[in-house]
Amino acid sequence: MTSRPRKNHLDGLAVGLLLACCLFWGFQQVLVKATVAEVAPVFQAFVRFALATVAVGLWCVWRGIRLGWAQEPAGAARAGLLAGALFAGEFACIYLGLQYTTASRLTVFLYCAPFWVALLLPRFVPGERLAGWQWLGLVGAFVGVAVALGDGLLGHARAALPNAWWGDLLGLAAGLLWALTTVVIRTTALSRVAPAKQLFYQVGVSAAVLPLLSLLLGERWSLDWSAFAWTSLVLQALVGAFASYLAWMWMLAHYPATRISVFAFLTPVFALLFGTLWLGEPVTPGLLGALALVAAGIVLVNRKPAAG
Repeated sequence: MTSRPRKNHLDGLAVGLLLACCLFWGFQQVLVKATVAEVAPVFQAFVRFALATVAVGLWCVWRGIRLGWAQEPAGAARAGLLAGALFAGEFACIYLGLQYTTASRLTVFLYCAPFWVALLLPRFVPGERLAGWQWLGLVGAFVGVAVALGDGLLGHARAALPNAWWGDLLGLAAGLLWALTTVVIRTTALSRVAPAKQLFYQVGVSAAVLPLLSLLLGERWSLDWSAFAWTSLVLQALVGAFASYLAWMWMLAHYPATRISVFAFLTPVFALLFGTLWLGEPVTPGLLGALALVAAGIVLVNRKPAAG
């Protein structure tokens, strides 16, 4: 992707890329959930990011992006390692959480990340501040997530999945870690590093850290998988962790992170659709109400200010 100046709103290119990414990410959560039955969760994440590290590394070489630290701005390497550690923690929470709750529910909680981005990022980047109606949208989406959490603790979902709240909390933790990764990328010397190199830090550190966590959890390591599991891991690595995340990193470098992050609330809608059609996951009134509030929040947060 060629160099473009930063914009203060989402144009057609950004909206198109976001829709494609959100559609796949919603499908990906269901794909991971379906594969957990055959491949241990953290080991699955490790294989995914090991493959993605190779893909991103080859992309960097092809694009002439140096993978060493010598040419980077001061402090970029430390920030890259921190972003990578946060990224690894996020995906450990996601993959472990999918053992306890449905893909659609976990995705709703994962996409709390924009709340944290909106609260934290403007303290460092004044241009990322939200206007009054945008805060209203954020509050509405937050209420939606609270409704979904209450449904897991007290409502219909508890009867079908008594331990769903564990997955819900892991999803919330993953969202916070995702937001912190975004803050690190936007507020440190890492922001002056090519988006592909930023992604290389994240998938590379994950590929180094996640196998250690998998061993600590006593997971079974095996590559004797079905054709479905192999296809799942290849899709997760090359489409999910490589192509879509590379597009996401590029958008973070060229568009406001607050607006991008909140637009990504569409992913739970796609996860709900795929989870219901493929895995037969239950659709509760609380979850539907939560998704409606989240969708309304997207519209408000991404509303352009009136010309004046």
